[in-house]
Amino acid sequence: MDEEYTHFPSPSDTDLDLSFTSITTERTLTSSSSARSSLARSSLNLSFNESRLSTASTSTTLPLHSRPHRKWDTHWSAIKAASTLSSDGNLHLRHLKLRRHLGTGNLGRVFLCSLRDYDHANFALKVVDKDSLTNKKLSHVEMEAEILSMLDHPFLPTLYAHIDVSHYTCLLIDYCPGGDLHSLLRKQPGFRFSVQAVRFFTAEVLVALEYLHSLGVVYRDLKPENVLLREDGHIMLSDFDLCFKSDVVPTFESRLVLNKLGRIRKNQRRFRCCCFGSENRRKPDKEEDMVAEFVAEPTTAFSRSCVGTHEYLAPELVSGTGHGSSVDWWAFGVFVYELLYGMTPFKGGSKESTLRNIASSMQVRFPAMEEEGIKEARDLIEGLLVKDPRRRLGCARGATDIKRHQFFDGIKWPLIRTYRPPEVRGLMRKKSHVRVVLNVSSKRKRLWRLWKGLGHHMKNTNATCNYSNSNYCHYASDNNNKVR
Repeated sequence: MDEEYTHFPSPSDTDLDLSFTSITTERTLTSSSSARSSLARSSLNLSFNESRLSTASTSTTLPLHSRPHRKWDTHWSAIKAASTLSSDGNLHLRHLKLRRHLGTGNLGRVFLCSLRDYDHANFALKVVDKDSLTNKKLSHVEMEAEILSMLDHPFLPTLYAHIDVSHYTCLLIDYCPGGDLHSLLRKQPGFRFSVQAVRFFTAEVLVALEYLHSLGVVYRDLKPENVLLREDGHIMLSDFDLCFKSDVVPTFESRLVLNKLGRIRKNQRRFRCCCFGSENRRKPDKEEDMVAEFVAEPTTAFSRSCVGTHEYLAPELVSGTGHGSSVDWWAFGVFVYELLYGMTPFKGGSKESTLRNIASSMQVRFPAMEEEGIKEARDLIEGLLVKDPRRRLGCARGATDIKRHQFFDGIKWPLIRTYRPPEVRGLMRKKSHVRVVLNVSSKRKRLWRLWKGLGHHMKNTNATCNYSNSNYCHYASDNNNKVR
């Protein structure tokens, strides 16, 4: 039987019964049986019968130039084509068709959809009925829409369109066919990942959190259920309704480290740089490399609201005395622990018992386990799960300090998107497309040989200066240690 699709009617057709129902109620892409999940189950039907849609609708399709890392994505091409045919140059609900229901949350329902005239690009459509929400939840919807409009990162969702029709708000974002990390974790033997897999997933989440913090955004909702999996096996962080924003002052720092000749890093000596040069800059000697680091941690962030999943709440969040960006690094430590051991470190017999364990002086305990890299993983977790936020790993320089931990040794952070996902049961790993340039001219061949020779010459010189780009940090380590 052919699959049917539900089309959105045009807002101008006010005499029509504006309601739609997905026919595939029994087929959902992802599901979670976790009791701690805040997702509320409700009927599949999404009805507009309560009130007719007004003829006035507001649609915002984000310009391509605001998303430089996604401008060549086929999804943007489809959006652009549909918007061009629209009378006002924007995307509207009438351009979309529903395929099936994906999930229901506290704020709204999510549907798999595609464009009416283009079936090769799938999207997730989050539909929120504003009349059914309290003022507090409405502020959460506004916060999520605002943050989504800011994002341009491979491990975070892209907001393709923000459509307001009557009392409904619709957000068109990326669709992740691989499900969520919690569901994948439940499929593993012992409900745990190998150290190698944990290093892969946590490294990508760390980079996503670093980007959010560089924008002054404190996430406050990290858990495996909110880590979605793209079709190529890489992650995408989701759900930004519990975030809050703060001021942040990014800095660009450089430090000298001993290279392979020196063997030992000199982490204490740092130089602060400005945009057009550096202060106290000197030429490295034979055994030293200059490593640049981008530091952007919202250390002045402050909030008193208690939100999040109870097993992932930081002690200062539980106490209600106020918290800052360090709550994300506590949650990151719980996240690493759960992926490694299949459970959270302070879980009790009840929600109240779990919160008491978090707020008490109880230290984290580790089940007996022997695996290569487990010692470094435990040391990382202990540094993150420090109950005093002023002493917690990452509290001052954020992800920059966490990246330098031994657990992540060998990762080339600027190349993290090129790493192959680990061999994990149930993980979708579609090969990414690689551009191949054919019919290269002889002139280009000569230029390529010249560039290759120049690279070889620079590689053999003693005075090197390694600067990393954007939010990433360069590690001077062997290629053999690269995560696969």
